Amino acid sequence: MAVSVAAATGLNAPLPLLLLGLLDRWTGVVELGAPWDALAEPTWIAVLVALTVLDFVGDKVPAVDHGLHALGLVAAPLAGAFAAMAGSSASDLEPVVAAVSGAIVAEGTHVTRASVRSVSTVGTGGLGNPVLSVLEDVTSVTLTVLAFLVPVLAIVLLAVVAVIGFRALRALRRVRRRIGPRPATDPDG
Repeated sequence: MAVSVAAATGLNAPLPLLLLGLLDRWTGVVELGAPWDALAEPTWIAVLVALTVLDFVGDKVPAVDHGLHALGLVAAPLAGAFAAMAGSSASDLEPVVAAVSGAIVAEGTHVTRASVRSVSTVGTGGLGNPVLSVLEDVTSVTLTVLAFLVPVLAIVLLAVVAVIGFRALRALRRVRRRIGPRPATDPDG
């Protein structure tokens, strides 16, 4: 469960944290232990709603989406670590392992997401990026919810996302090979 939710933060950093808080507050599906139960407090829910809306809207706007992806290089692993720790049980070693694993999974997902966006930008002139953004948001929600309702399906979906990301990276490499190396610039003009 923790790995699936951490991967979801790589697609949209605040959204899975918001969902964890909402699922804890309004359903019996998630029961967050201290200190992660703070995610279900109205103040944190409001902050996470604001961040989610900013990310959702900003990720659909050209140039703003690239800035958000740069910010995501730091935000995704932090959110992934938080999500993994919140989704795991408390023991002496487990929170550290969960945090490190969550950060690595979230960063890997985020880097793959950014690479897929590069392929989209080159292939569609950026017109496909808002569509990809919506797919990322839907996948983030789906991974988070499935992680608690049907964990096996969440892992299957995560594997599908990984295969798509791998294929997109291969496509990006092919595009770069076709374009060729960039000419070196002369610093003296």
